[in-house]
Amino acid sequence: MTDITASPSGAPAPVPVPAFLTATRAFYDAVAEDYAEHFREELVSRPLERALLAVYAELVGAGGRVADLGCGPGRTTGRLASLGLDVSGLDLSESMLAIARRENPGIRFEQGSMLKPDFPDGALAGVVSFYSSIHTPVDELPALFAEFHRVLTPGGHLLLAFQVGDEPRRHDRPWGRPVTLDFERRRPEQMEKLLAGAGFTMLSRTVREPDADLAEQVPQAFLIARRPLVPTS
Repeated sequence: MTDITASPSGAPAPVPVPAFLTATRAFYDAVAEDYAEHFREELVSRPLERALLAVYAELVGAGGRVADLGCGPGRTTGRLASLGLDVSGLDLSESMLAIARRENPGIRFEQGSMLKPDFPDGALAGVVSFYSSIHTPVDELPALFAEFHRVLTPGGHLLLAFQVGDEPRRHDRPWGRPVTLDFERRRPEQMEKLLAGAGFTMLSRTVREPDADLAEQVPQAFLIARRPLVPTS
């Protein structure tokens, strides 16, 4: 996870990984198996999310190359594959990736940061960030969305999911594991403005009210945006 650049002497020198990436990776490495088990039936109990993934798959088109960035244990990745997309997963946590590979043996999963996805410019028909931008500081979001835009082909589609709100929720020692992490909540209007600044055009905004049966505390937002065929001015 350490980036390598050239030192003044010409020898490779490590560049420190941002603290929020280190904290995110450590958190999910610690809770991976607990998390995967707790959310095993996540999509089964969320019909709206399943419908939105199906709509997204239709927008991308059968066989479209898609990256699930911040894929976690690969549940959303697997669902997208079942909908006919050529999908791969990327995540910081090797422990999460081990689960994703175990449960989705036909899908390619790689470790890395979605702030620096290893895809050529315009290589993808779709990018999915399903609750994975929630650990990115707000001042890093423009750079994140610029990368999403870069790797998408003109006409490609982005699906972005997050919890709605103004204050983060802190998860302290979940399942008794000795880790803590903040889960950021955002406003759809805020995210749409940032996406527009990165060159996206909006296609849809869906906000679902919290489901008490799922122990949700805040609404859930799902944005679908498109990289225009012609660059915006």
